[in-house]
Order: sequence, then structure tokens, then C-alpha cells
Amino acid sequence: MEKRKCSFCGVAIEQGTGKLYARKDGTVFYFCSSKCQRNLNLGRIPRKVRWTEAGRKARGKAAK
Repeated sequence: MEKRKCSFCGVAIEQGTGKLYARKDGTVFYFCSSKCQRNLNLGRIPRKVRWTEAGRKARGKAAK
């Protein structure tokens, strides 16, 4: 069983849940929710969004 992480927020995705999105160039994204998918489509950078794993790390906060 393969463990996957959300491409935007970094949360572990349970098997059988979430969304898989593949671009025409072959890039594959995994999303835990439509919230994460919309944020990526809007062009937001995970490092600059407070609630993401990368955003917490960039601000020096502990992981949840």
C-alpha cells in the first residue's frame, strides 16, 4: 500500500480518498480536498499559506 501526501498542504492522504489530477505534460498532483486543489489552481505558493506544512515550516512553527 502506497502512502501519498497532498501536493499542496502536505497532509497524508488515506487510501481510497482524495483526488488525483494529471496535467497534459504528465505532472501528477494528489489533493486531500478541493480546498487544496483550488488554492493550487489560483497560483498560491504553499510556503506562503499559513495552514500548510510548508508554510508552518517556513515560519519556524512545529508540525501539527
